[in-house]
Amino acid sequence: MPDTTYGRLLGGKPEDMAQAWDRWSRQPVDLDIPDGALPGGHPRRQRTLAAPVTVQGPGTFMGKRTRTLTFEPTDMAGWWFERSDLRDVLPFAVSPRNVWTTGDVVSNIVLRAGPPHNYVRMVEHMIALKIGMGLDNVLVRLDSGDPPLFNRGSLELVEAVEKAGWRELAAPARFVTVREPVCVCGANGSFVSLAPPADPARPTLHLDCAIDFKTAIGQQRLRFHVTPEHFRQGAQARTNSSGVKMIYCRTIGRVFADIRNLGYTMDNLLIAGRRGYYNEPRLVHNGKSLEAVWHRAALDLLAALALIEEGQFVGRAASYKAGHTLDVELIRQLYKNRLLAEVRT
Repeated sequence: MPDTTYGRLLGGKPEDMAQAWDRWSRQPVDLDIPDGALPGGHPRRQRTLAAPVTVQGPGTFMGKRTRTLTFEPTDMAGWWFERSDLRDVLPFAVSPRNVWTTGDVVSNIVLRAGPPHNYVRMVEHMIALKIGMGLDNVLVRLDSGDPPLFNRGSLELVEAVEKAGWRELAAPARFVTVREPVCVCGANGSFVSLAPPADPARPTLHLDCAIDFKTAIGQQRLRFHVTPEHFRQGAQARTNSSGVKMIYCRTIGRVFADIRNLGYTMDNLLIAGRRGYYNEPRLVHNGKSLEAVWHRAALDLLAALALIEEGQFVGRAASYKAGHTLDVELIRQLYKNRLLAEVRT
């Protein structure tokens, strides 16, 4: 019989979920940010960009090449990707239906639709802006399937969108949530859970994320309501890696095409050893860096929720030791079990 505190288990073993929930509940909270203003208020009209804006950087998977992406306004509902270097393909939606893989050595969400070559990798650092900045309809145009990489996480993308500004469309914005509390659990004691808003009269999105690494990152836990200000703070968090994995990528990993040309450097990646960091960590609070958990919450978890096609997700999301694979599995299960419902105000 499911524990009502975490709701209906959609994947994994009940005993694993119970143990993971208990460990997560006991882990101390490092930073609990008070409530703030909603992304544009609720209810509101749908938003798109006021003008196109372009950013460039070294490729994520082909670091010696400059990659370009452009955020463009659109009247199409939702977020879309279009490969400008491919002439025989159509734009495709940001949707769980188009998730191809979540990577292996390099964990990332890859979207693909139509022919095999119509894909975009590492989409999470772009699509997290959908929820974080309250942008409903955007077309992202890229000159390859390999997006640019930046030294400040996704903050360069946030600044570009802020520069472009936004405009309202005629249609009202749509907000969705889950019909009941649900969760999925991984074999390693990880889980992701979703629940309806605590206050149905004032629907917001609240995140409670915890991580536990066997490196200097250690245990970190962060709680906050998603607002543009809070998202901007977390967007500067870089992807993290262990020193062992970094050495692997630069030695044995060079045998594999997906790894040998990675654009990661000591500037755009947070690298942690067993007892300390190889480079300077960011987002320090009370003497402890929370960069890794900020990245997990603001860029990884929000990206998974951005896959939901029907609108902006509101409610409560909790994550413990999870990653892209478990995130995407939960979103798939929401669709398989028809567990999404529109929030009406």
